[in-house]
Amino acid sequence: MSEQKRRLLGQSMIEYVIIVALIAVAGIAIYGLFGDTIRGQMGATSAELGGDTGTASNADPNTTDVSSSGSPTDLAKGSRQ
Repeated sequence: MSEQKRRLLGQSMIEYVIIVALIAVAGIAIYGLFGDTIRGQMGATSAELGGDTGTASNADPNTTDVSSSGSPTDLAKGSRQ
């Protein structure tokens, strides 16, 4: 491999590393800004998947959640509350 090709390969690799580092820094910054919101939403989602009522759907009464339309077992049986 010629010297010029090795330099170009090294330059390309460094450019990719810089791009990945910038994406990582941007991701960390976004998580820092919205971390509490993301954590709350994920907690509410996992609570609802576990059968509990999530806090995110309780905060906004206009949201549709399982508690407003019946439990999953009621919906599976075809009955609504």
